[in-house]
Amino acid sequence: MQDYHDILAEVLIDEVSLKKRVKELADEINRDYAGQQVLLICILRGALPFMVDLMRNLSIQNAIDCMAISSYGQGKRESTGNVRMTLDLQTNIEGKNVILVEDIVDSGHTIAHVLELLRTRKPKTLKVCTLLDKSSRREVEVPIDYRGFSIANKFVFGYGLDLDEYYRNLPFVGVVDLERYISSQN
Repeated sequence: MQDYHDILAEVLIDEVSLKKRVKELADEINRDYAGQQVLLICILRGALPFMVDLMRNLSIQNAIDCMAISSYGQGKRESTGNVRMTLDLQTNIEGKNVILVEDIVDSGHTIAHVLELLRTRKPKTLKVCTLLDKSSRREVEVPIDYRGFSIANKFVFGYGLDLDEYYRNLPFVGVVDLERYISSQN
């Protein structure tokens, strides 16, 4: 595994900006659900750091569960559009306020698939909270209730987002220098 500096084109969102925005999102959720409980559903693995930081900033009662959804092949930079669930919820969501927590929404296929599935389970409310919104790549319109950052169509990594399963631990969101990354793979 190479040092991330070798493939980092730029830091798109620094650690301070991430923390500030996550706190603001939590404040919005606290206001919207004052006096209520919410169930945060983390889409594994990329949304995990975001969800942990988000729930630490919530003052309302909250519980968590996780789903694993795959639409990217190993080494792929774009979703295949073929969405499959690899881990289902352990919690019955019927009658609950549910917030789906995602790392990035780009084409919309994955989140649309998950929302369709979850609606059949009759939650009281169902909202989407994403750290990153890459709307220029949207092929399927999906509701985004809580948006961290709107970003351009760049290949990003860090703060939960991986590059071939590595670099999720970085405290910032960086842009991959594709030319250097591709040449390092040969």
